[in-house]
Amino acid sequence: MTHLYLARHGETEENVAQILQGLMPGHLTARGREQAAELRDKLVAAHTAFDVMLTSDLQRALDTANIINGGLHLPLSPCPLLRERDWGSFTGTPITIARSSQMPDDAESVQAMFERAKRFITYIYKVYHNQSVLAIGHGLFNRTIQAAFAHCEIRDIPRMQNAEVRHIAIDHLPAQWNSSTHDAISAD
Repeated sequence: MTHLYLARHGETEENVAQILQGLMPGHLTARGREQAAELRDKLVAAHTAFDVMLTSDLQRALDTANIINGGLHLPLSPCPLLRERDWGSFTGTPITIARSSQMPDDAESVQAMFERAKRFITYIYKVYHNQSVLAIGHGLFNRTIQAAFAHCEIRDIPRMQNAEVRHIAIDHLPAQWNSSTHDAISAD
């Protein structure tokens, strides 16, 4: 059984300002750094035996991962598959404006996010089979991973709080995923 623990990065200045960050680096607030340290302490106290830590290569996730890893001392690898949704020309836009507007054509589609989530799960299952992986990512994409694995809509997965962690136990890859997804093992 492969154990995947999905954690969301700590609070950012952009979260506070209600900005769609997408592929922006993001800047942890003092509270965000504190949240990451609290999560680190909880994980250390829980004595969960992680084998590796993966992180989105976006700065807010990297900063969170580095704080957490200060107590876990795990091999740490950036993984572009864990990036947040690419909002295209909506990147940097206030969420209130984006909600009342049509999604731009250059934004990553929900279907593309699901395909990326399936590639990530397949990568974890094949490369880290029977291991325990801590993955630091982003709220919407972490929910997409959970939805892809549970065969449901993203809206069916509760929103993640900053520095929240959720567990997925992977004992097999879903049969309905096509063979090209099963064969994709690159982390890029």
